Amino acid sequence: KQWYQRRVAITAGVDWAPKSNRIVTCAGDRNAYVWNFQEETGTWIPCLVLLRINRAATTVRWSPAEDRFAVGSGARLLSVCYFDPENNWWVSKHIKKPIRSTILSVDWHPSNHLIAVGSCDFKCRVFSAALKEMTDKPQTSLWMPKLSKFGTLLAEFDSNNGWVHGVKFSPSGNLLAWVAHDSSVNLVNSANLEKVHTVLTSNLPYMCLLWLSEACFVAAGHNMAPDLYYGSDDGIVFGSKLDVKKEKASTGNMSAMARFQKLDVQGSTETEGTTLTTTHANCITEIRSIGTANNKVTKFSTSGKDGQVVVWEVDSICSAIAGLKI
Repeated sequence: KQWYQRRVAITAGVDWAPKSNRIVTCAGDRNAYVWNFQEETGTWIPCLVLLRINRAATTVRWSPAEDRFAVGSGARLLSVCYFDPENNWWVSKHIKKPIRSTILSVDWHPSNHLIAVGSCDFKCRVFSAALKEMTDKPQTSLWMPKLSKFGTLLAEFDSNNGWVHGVKFSPSGNLLAWVAHDSSVNLVNSANLEKVHTVLTSNLPYMCLLWLSEACFVAAGHNMAPDLYYGSDDGIVFGSKLDVKKEKASTGNMSAMARFQKLDVQGSTETEGTTLTTTHANCITEIRSIGTANNKVTKFSTSGKDGQVVVWEVDSICSAIAGLKI
């Protein structure tokens, strides 16, 4: 109730910083807030973020160090926000060029100084996000061979003919994967930025993805179930569907009255095609890691437009699907 009183538009993005226990939200009202928990009163206190955008915010992500976050928007720019202790608010710096459309997804590199952006102009881009205001000292890498100032475009990849819905760095940061609206799954290695591996799937478009380890990731979206893919220098290989189909319950012998009622309502006495075989009943919009061990995800959650949040345990999935290795 406290949160909704401060919003005049639908909240588009929420992200939680587990180490500092702060929540950041953004919405279609072109505003963002950082929520700090007050243990004395047991309430969340908001702090305004100066985004300086003229279109709706679409997505938000904390950096690994939790000292900054990035907000994508329909204003064709990325707002990288950091705290200004003198004025006690969060200020932003913009990355504009060469973004040409609405930003749908962002993800931070483990180094805390690089960021990947997916947008509606069919492009996936990697930018330098080092802030001199934060006295950052970034290190050179395969993504950034020489030290670059804030907002420098380091890499740009074409996503065929689809909006880039989700983008994600691998745990080491060497691999970058993204999913697009043309039902494609894409992968690039920082050691060879000229070679982009693309798989055009027969599924409905994916909306999000999550690396379970350095060798595999899960993607989910309009197919309403998470799918496993293996990624390496050689390309992308489909692993398995992780949502094991439910056994169809036997209806037994149908009475004459029940058969007539079903024929009257559905035009058929058969029930085939009316029961979903997936746990989710609508598009999955988010995948988040909620448990790790030895640099591998042991438990993750999915949430979708059906209003459900489903928790998946990797060990249970592996035991349910014969021969599956994660």
